[in-house]
This record gives sequence, C-alpha cells and structure tokens, in this order.
Amino acid sequence: MHYSELEARMRAGECFHDLRLDPGAWAIVRVDGRNFSRYTERRYGKPFDERFSALMAGTARALLEELGGRYAYTESDEVSVVLAPAFAMFGRGLQKLVSISAAVAASAFTHEAGEPVQFDSRVWLGAGVDDVIDYLSWRQADAARCALNGWSYWTLRGTGQSQREAARALERTGVAAKNELLSHHGVDFNGLPAWQRRGVGLWWENHEHPGHDPIRGVDVVTRRRRVRVERELPMKDDYRRLLARLLTERT
Repeated sequence: MHYSELEARMRAGECFHDLRLDPGAWAIVRVDGRNFSRYTERRYGKPFDERFSALMAGTARALLEELGGRYAYTESDEVSVVLAPAFAMFGRGLQKLVSISAAVAASAFTHEAGEPVQFDSRVWLGAGVDDVIDYLSWRQADAARCALNGWSYWTLRGTGQSQREAARALERTGVAAKNELLSHHGVDFNGLPAWQRRGVGLWWENHEHPGHDPIRGVDVVTRRRRVRVERELPMKDDYRRLLARLLTERT
C-alpha cells in the first residue's frame, strides 16, 4: 500500500477532526477544573478563598487573551469565554478549540499555582446575543446557588458536623431555610463579597495612555486596550443589560 493511500485511510478515522462551529453562531468555551473539589479542599480555605479566586481570574484572563474572546466569566472552578460570530481561529475547528482551551487553562493555572492541574473543556453554541445572555445569566444563577450551598455546608462543618451529617441536614432545605441557618450562625449571605455570590467578569476596555512625543516635543494621549477584571458584578436584569452592552459594542 502506498503511503498516500495509507494516510488517506488513517485520516478518515479522525472522525471528529472536521467538525466546525456553525457559521455565524456565537460560541462559548467553558473549562472546568478536573477533580478540583479534592484539590482545593487540601489547599484553600472553605467555602471561599481569595487566593483561589485570583488564580481562576488569571486563568480566565489567559483564555480571554489567547482566544480573543468578547467576555469571560468565572465562578467556582469554571471559566466561560464568549466567542463572537467572527471568531476564526483554528478555522473554527471544534477539536482544536476544545483541546487548546483546556491546555491554556491548565498551563495558566499551573504556572501561577506552582503545581500541575487539569481542565476539561466543552463548547456551547447560540444563535444570537440573547442566547448568550441567557447562558451567562444561568451561570451566574449557578454561582449564587453554589455559594449559598457552600456557605451552609461549611458553616455546619464548622460546628463539628461530619460530611454526612452536614449533607443530610441540608437535604430538601430551601433557600429561605439556608439563609436562616447562616443568619443563626452570624453570616449575612447578602452582605458577603459580590464575587462569591455573583462570580467575576472580564472584558476588554479602552483607556487613555498619556505619553510624550520626543520628535515633536509635545505630550500625546493614545488609546489602548486592556482587560478589566470586575469583582463587583451586578445581578439579574442589571447584569443582562451590562452583558448586552459588552456583547454588542465595538472596542
């Protein structure tokens, strides 16, 4: 068998290699830390640790910059990066996008943390801006749910309850009951830092940079792009309005 014939047959076996993002579709890449529950429990404070949050924000920034995303959002051990319809890296190849985004996240986190971790990656597709806003609103709602559950669980653990006891005590317990539980132990959930309850957003913004032109001998101002890391995100309708502006304006 000639090499060219063998190559063609082997290439045909790469059944997912030719999958592409739909033309004109918005895409969101979401990476999640692999086995991060076990990883974080041994290294970081519970239910939240600013050091871990900073590592995840740095990972989100690396992905936003590497992929040229429009917006990035991180909560817990996950990062979502919004890719506009004009995204063209890797020929919009799905396999490349998934593998490289997971690799970028793992290398960025590992570099800052000083020890190796792994991320997995998936891709979501939406037809328009409203779909993207719904997705990001869903992830922020998940952040609020997880924050309330986490604070309730670790508050009970702090009283001496075991993993099983704390989990059993919270079974079929609603939002109001969990808030009451936290209040009983001196925790005002609504007064906790916004990044714990709403996640962290990152986006590109223009800023003016003062300088001096030595040839003309005059002061000048140039406009540059930088990544904004926002730890005080609004919620619900205000968040949706912010997202609508960020996803439709040109920077």
